Amino acid sequence: MAITHNLGFPRIGANRELKFSLESYWKGQQSSKDLLKVAAELRRVHWQQQQKLDWLPVGDFSLYDQVLDMSLTLGNIPTRAVHDGNELESYFRAARGRSTSDVGEQHCVHAAEMTKWFDTNYHYLVPEVSADSQFTLNPSSLLTQLGEAKAQGINAKPVIIGPITYLSLCKPKDNSQALTLLDRLLPVYRELLTALQSVGVQWLQIDEPLLVTDLDKNWRDAFEKAYTYLNVSGVKILLASYFGTLEDNLTLAAALPVDGLHLDCVSNNAQGRRDARTLLAALPKDRILSLGIINGRNIWKADLNETLDWLEPLSKQLGDRLWLAPSCSLLHVPYSLNSEEELDAGVRSWLAFADEKLEELYIVGRALNEGRNAVASKLTDNAQALSSRRQSVRVINPAVRKNVAAITTSMGQRQSPYSQRAVIQSERLKLPLFPTTTIGSFPQTAEIRQLRQRHKRGELSLEQYQQYIKEEIAFCIAEQEQLGLDVLVHGEAERNDMVEYFGQQLNGYAFSQYGWVQSYGSRCVKPPILYGDISRPSGMTLEWICYAQSLTKKHVKGMLTGPVTILNWSFVRDDQPRKDSCYQLALAIREEVLDLEAAGVSIIQIDEAALREGLPLRHGEWQHYLGWAVESFRITANGVADKTQIHTHMCYSEFNDIIESIAHMDADVITIETSRSDMELLNAFDHFNYPNDIGPGVYDIHSPNIPSVESIVALMNKAEKQLPSEKLWINPDCGLKTRNWEEVLPALKNMVAAAKQLRELNNGILVDETVLLGKVTTS
Repeated sequence: MAITHNLGFPRIGANRELKFSLESYWKGQQSSKDLLKVAAELRRVHWQQQQKLDWLPVGDFSLYDQVLDMSLTLGNIPTRAVHDGNELESYFRAARGRSTSDVGEQHCVHAAEMTKWFDTNYHYLVPEVSADSQFTLNPSSLLTQLGEAKAQGINAKPVIIGPITYLSLCKPKDNSQALTLLDRLLPVYRELLTALQSVGVQWLQIDEPLLVTDLDKNWRDAFEKAYTYLNVSGVKILLASYFGTLEDNLTLAAALPVDGLHLDCVSNNAQGRRDARTLLAALPKDRILSLGIINGRNIWKADLNETLDWLEPLSKQLGDRLWLAPSCSLLHVPYSLNSEEELDAGVRSWLAFADEKLEELYIVGRALNEGRNAVASKLTDNAQALSSRRQSVRVINPAVRKNVAAITTSMGQRQSPYSQRAVIQSERLKLPLFPTTTIGSFPQTAEIRQLRQRHKRGELSLEQYQQYIKEEIAFCIAEQEQLGLDVLVHGEAERNDMVEYFGQQLNGYAFSQYGWVQSYGSRCVKPPILYGDISRPSGMTLEWICYAQSLTKKHVKGMLTGPVTILNWSFVRDDQPRKDSCYQLALAIREEVLDLEAAGVSIIQIDEAALREGLPLRHGEWQHYLGWAVESFRITANGVADKTQIHTHMCYSEFNDIIESIAHMDADVITIETSRSDMELLNAFDHFNYPNDIGPGVYDIHSPNIPSVESIVALMNKAEKQLPSEKLWINPDCGLKTRNWEEVLPALKNMVAAAKQLRELNNGILVDETVLLGKVTTS
């Protein structure tokens, strides 16, 4: 009998209950008791949703982030965040830089650094360590959840992050190596296994996604050492890899003394299935083989009949040693299709969210155990839906494909090298040293969201809605002029999301009402669904940008989302290579860029926040991805004249290892996140002479903390040690959409004041304006 289980479930709730409860708690409007009650109720409902499966995950739920949860379990919360023994407050200080008890105070804690979880759009809190780090077990949260599951009669399988992956995520705050801490960490893990055994746990899922990456000998040896050491408890270990295939780590994984292995068989179907067959021959006869057969990261229906075709022979060989699951945690997909009443019916029939994926898993398991006839109608429905998608005339657009085939190398080249463009731009823009700007969005207030909802409900006409948006833009421009910012933005009041907004105006996209996915903490995104060939029927941003520019004599940036980010932050079609979809997006956004330039917009920002997260986990595949990703950006951006300044933005990604590719994008100015990392991301420039301008972020917009003038000056002084002053801009880490005006205005005021101080400090240095590469000095 094949066994079904799940690796993890979305935790925000069908109606984002966790988000709203968290934000209410942070504002002091809800008690910790109320917050924990909401969390417990969500767990109860989520387990109920998974009841058809044989084993259910426990510990996959988190109030903020599963990596931060693991740090708490291991007693590895930064000392600066500890809050008088109050565990919950310490937890949120580490996550956000401020806890509920800090509301109204000037006290600030430097929040933990945040970056992307492998190659996903989920952000995790980076654990901090040093050569002196010690670990102490704190299993209370996991044991509490296990107690809840037991009371509800749940067949519980606890989920934790494995010791090797955990150490690989850690960031030493000195010159030490995280792997040297393994001997201190392993006894705490063994202690945790003993605690789980004492409460009756039979199976423990230990997540080691590091196994699908390139490992040197030290990390391979660490795996062997760790799981040999942990092979003493009465708890059975299911070692879970995902987000890719084992490939050269297969022999290592097969030899580890664990009770079961989980493979991702959908990230690379052919290789994943080869891994499964190879492991079948290599595993001891008592070892469980868990196969991830349902895509946990995308929303298309699985081909259940085809899946059964390759599973049935394996099932006969393995019997009850065969476990079936999604490829990874369902954290990365929306909750359910049940409420999607407005989603196009044709597209809806092609989709599977978390609930539907578990149903697919159940159908496959039942077909293997009872025969296909037991689920014949379900298999027929699935086949019809897949056939409908393949035959739909809405998917293929011959004109779009012809345009992609006509792309030439020259379309991605600027007219002149940067050194020549910079002089022309300097004469046109006349910006001061250390020019100040923001990344694009300003607070999306409750009033703005209500206006959008009223318009959708038909309570406001299009003309009324647009007038309200114009008033918001006018307010935003006035505030920026009052602050003294050098380059302004229109604030993006009309945009619900930086990707969805553009998708709604492009052919080939569909949209859910409730398809929310957690990005970090209480922050949720609703990725659009890219189902067909992409084209741009009309302009998307021109009206708003031109209106904003009419209100001021200062330069207003045109704000666009780049093709790679639109691709990586969408649920992307799986019936053609991703690069083909990206080139289609590049041509569509290129049209918008050229329209903005023709209207006289002097600065155009094309955000590529997700460029790094699309990087494959295997280094050998990097150049292929970077080749088409960078070329897509160049096609989008580089059709403009020399006088037009192109900006791009990247956030919360380790990009030092691809700095040459980023330079090859040839944007005139790049803005990046650096405040949480304390400018450490600029270390890339120690060994690489970045040719263009750069704006290192000085304001952590994912924290309610307001940066002081002194802290901003200190960060910029660090930046000046690695980059020439004349190349530096001053800006926040990212857009200000999620913050409120009460935080934003004083933070930006301090940013402008810091810029003035820096200019005064540099005032004694005479710099010819033709050397300033895009800026002129002011006295």
